[in-house]
Amino acid sequence: MRKFSIALSGILLLFYITPSLSRASNDSQPSSNCPRIKLKRQWGGKPSSIINYRPVPVKYVIIHHTVTKECFKFLECAEILQNMQHHHLNTLDFDDIGYNFLIGNDGVIYEGTGWYVRGAHTYGYNQNGTGIAFIGNFMEKLPNRKALKAAKELLACGVATGALDPNYDLLAATQVSSTKSPGLTLYNEIQEWPHWSPNASNKK
Repeated sequence: MRKFSIALSGILLLFYITPSLSRASNDSQPSSNCPRIKLKRQWGGKPSSIINYRPVPVKYVIIHHTVTKECFKFLECAEILQNMQHHHLNTLDFDDIGYNFLIGNDGVIYEGTGWYVRGAHTYGYNQNGTGIAFIGNFMEKLPNRKALKAAKELLACGVATGALDPNYDLLAATQVSSTKSPGLTLYNEIQEWPHWSPNASNKK
């Protein structure tokens, strides 16, 4: 009887664990608080050559634009990201595509290095900052509504999952480095978002 009870307990434990493992392995599926994210392998990206994990929660979010053409369909966005990663790896000698996440005008969030791996997007903020880049040039226009909505959902997801500090500071790249990124029009937009900080302190 004792052996039967142990065996039954093991079966029940496996029953409860298996769905959790299945959910954990399918990272592109959104939780109740998170939008769907296209993983690097799904957009044709190469694995990182070196992986440098960083502690969470992260205190800073840095907003960029890619200064490429915009994309409105998955295949368009994937091609831009593949070319960008190739440039970052082979010309800039990065370990991976530099951004943690990228967002297209298709409203899709694309994984770069993700929440837990250090990117190479903003000097002084790579270890304790998440770099989010909108695909396109936003000096004179905004990303469309789908892209802006996706960005806000991603930020809420980061807080909900513990990847972002609940009191994170939102910054534009131009505030902390010699760049015009994310473009003046988009920079004005994010100044209206929660957590935007007019004061930036350099944190390596």
